[in-house]
Amino acid sequence: MREIAERLAAWNDAGVRYAVAVVVSVRGSAPRAPGAAMAVSAGGEAVGSVSGGCVESAVYELCREALDTGGTVRETFGYSDDDAFAVGLTCGGTVEVLVQPGPFPASALTYDEPVAVAHLMDGPGVLTVHASHHTGTTGRADVDRAVVAEARAMLDAGRTGIISVRCRDDVEAFVHSYAPPPRLLVFGAIDHAAALARQGSVLGYRVTVCDARPVFATPARFPGADEVVVDWPHRYLAAEAERGALDGRTVVCVLTHDAKFDVPLLKVALRLPVAYVGAMGSRRTHHDRLARLRKAGLSDRELARLRSPIGLDLGARTPEETALAIAAEFTAARRDGTALPLGQINGPIHHDRAAVAAAQ
Repeated sequence: MREIAERLAAWNDAGVRYAVAVVVSVRGSAPRAPGAAMAVSAGGEAVGSVSGGCVESAVYELCREALDTGGTVRETFGYSDDDAFAVGLTCGGTVEVLVQPGPFPASALTYDEPVAVAHLMDGPGVLTVHASHHTGTTGRADVDRAVVAEARAMLDAGRTGIISVRCRDDVEAFVHSYAPPPRLLVFGAIDHAAALARQGSVLGYRVTVCDARPVFATPARFPGADEVVVDWPHRYLAAEAERGALDGRTVVCVLTHDAKFDVPLLKVALRLPVAYVGAMGSRRTHHDRLARLRKAGLSDRELARLRSPIGLDLGARTPEETALAIAAEFTAARRDGTALPLGQINGPIHHDRAAVAAAQ
């Protein structure tokens, strides 16, 4: 998409009219995933692809139609039983394509900052949503607020797809996130780590399990993880930070509860700009760990970032319940949640940290 964005940015600068077609949903086997795009200029130039060749000609004509009418077009393409060579997907799948005339906020996509672009599915309106601000409008303030909040949550998770707008039952938007999923780093190859890896995967994280002991850190023991790394935890975390693979969405969970692993690892983790750092252990282990970390040079401010004993008080007993308690805590931390029962608090159920900050 970056190549297309650079071309669209050039068209914007030159005042060239164009239309953009985006795959918004896929069912069954299809050559391209949601977010695949093709753009067609008023002069007939095409860039990008929505199907790898199956329906390019038909989508090209839809873009030309959008340029002529200035309106939004939605079209579904699937396999034709009557004629396999008719317009359709011979792979047997179905794709839905949304076509809109430009301009498109292409310049935002040429930067490295994560961004989500939200298109109204029926009608004009494009919003460019960043973590702390947004540009563009649908023309309706209530729809803008709802779409921005949902788009920001999808951007945070690195997800792309169609959303229903909460305040308007008849309004849908397609959100395309230009960001990788957030990372969940689990240190300690134990049963609780396996359960937490599965929980993190369900929540949309890219999960890494790391342990220095090769006999325990194996992919077979952690099928819910995207990767299993054999390395000293502090060395691995420092290396990931050095190569820029961590960000303000990253969650670090230390489950080793062994000082020789915990202290060097937490010394690194608590000085990184990550979203959450939690460590497993009893209260006695926690107090001993704090003393060791202070001796290692960490300040009270740095130690205040540590969530330990890790997790919320759910009365958890099993590894799966413990994983749920941990996930609940880091979700609340990342979303500015109170972690209280909703029945005990007032105000909106769904809230957005940027909107709250802007109102203060």
